[in-house]
Amino acid sequence: MNLAECLKAQTRALHTELERSALMGSLLRGEMKRAPYCALLRNLHALYAALEPALERHAEHPGVAPVFFARLFRSQALADDLAVLHGPGWQHEIDTQPAACRYVLHLRGLAADRPELLVAHAYVRYLGDLSGGQLLRRIVASSLGLADARGTSFYDFGSRADVAVHVQAFRAGLGRVADDAAAVAAIVAEATLSFQLHQQLFRALAGEVCAPAAAANATAVS
Repeated sequence: MNLAECLKAQTRALHTELERSALMGSLLRGEMKRAPYCALLRNLHALYAALEPALERHAEHPGVAPVFFARLFRSQALADDLAVLHGPGWQHEIDTQPAACRYVLHLRGLAADRPELLVAHAYVRYLGDLSGGQLLRRIVASSLGLADARGTSFYDFGSRADVAVHVQAFRAGLGRVADDAAAVAAIVAEATLSFQLHQQLFRALAGEVCAPAAAANATAVS
């Protein structure tokens, strides 16, 4: 199997586990309130704000160049959404979770020492964003009562046809990233780690989503 096939096959279970996490369940059911949703976006912004400059810095690296697509970058879209949904002070008023800080440090380490492994994190983030973006955009707009597209820029990659083109281009690029078994194995291992780091972050953020709901349920029962 090529790199794209190996990544899909060997991270499928982790991807499913992440989708079924308490945090994603709340988001997909349209139950997430604005404050915890902004906390999620704030922490994702921290990841993209580390990943995207690193990808740009190494855009000509042979292990990065095939999947360097600046049009997929999400940090500015996230900043725009946070400004709409929270306000201009979001960077200082919403906490960054320690799990996100650890992830950011890891990305910076890769940028300094092993930039070819940044591809694994681009794979986890961008293909995940592309695959679920249009559905999540509708859910978020409905659950937060957003009358127009403002506040959902994170999920905007253009039309459905545009999304298909982006996915095809990224997967084709993966086929040119690694040309030997050792390189493929290293990227797959890094993608596995990426999912694990996301799980740690989502568990931390789930406390902001699930704890108030649990308290409300306990009050109702009593």
